Amino acid sequence: MSPRKRVAVLISGRGSNMTSLVEAARAPDFPAEIVLVLSNRPDAAGLATARAAGIEALALDHKTYTGREEFERALQATLEARRVEIVCLAGFMRLLTAWFVARWQGRMINIHPALLPSYKGLHTHERALADGVKIHGCTVHFVVPEMDAGPIIAQAAVPVLDADTPDSLGARVLAQEHVVYPLALRLVASGGTRIEDGRVRVADGAERPALVSPFFPA
Repeated sequence: MSPRKRVAVLISGRGSNMTSLVEAARAPDFPAEIVLVLSNRPDAAGLATARAAGIEALALDHKTYTGREEFERALQATLEARRVEIVCLAGFMRLLTAWFVARWQGRMINIHPALLPSYKGLHTHERALADGVKIHGCTVHFVVPEMDAGPIIAQAAVPVLDADTPDSLGARVLAQEHVVYPLALRLVASGGTRIEDGRVRVADGAERPALVSPFFPA
């Protein structure tokens, strides 16, 4: 069995997706181990969660640095010192510069609460409801300098119900984020993905049934 990839998870808040990655990595056959949880906010609740799980948890308060470059150089040094191989962004609310992204090209992934390329940015559930879409979801993608624009690794879709509010729709999407993010990390850490012409190719190309909403039983 190949050595497990060393992973850092970057958070800014409670880190629910971080928790799903930590739980998945407990499995003996999972190809990655979470060696560090790092936040740009010292008060991030997810730091205590990580420490309780026995994982090193650090805060680099971006407000104490003179600018974005100084913060990112400190972040880079911290990751290098721990021999991190893959970075997972999990509610990390800082835009990263092209300098930092280039150093993690093909090794940094992010989860976004929408079916990209639709609804980049914030307030995705409100916008989906306003547009009247019938299917919404989440996306895990490689990080590139442009926000929410990297090659897509995995997606999960949920139906949009007539009675949905942003909170109820968001809760349904979040449940799927906790499923699809560990799946995507497993694929990347195991070498099951490759990027060709800006697209992610996955080793398992099996055909799946279509996702349809609303559902009408036969």
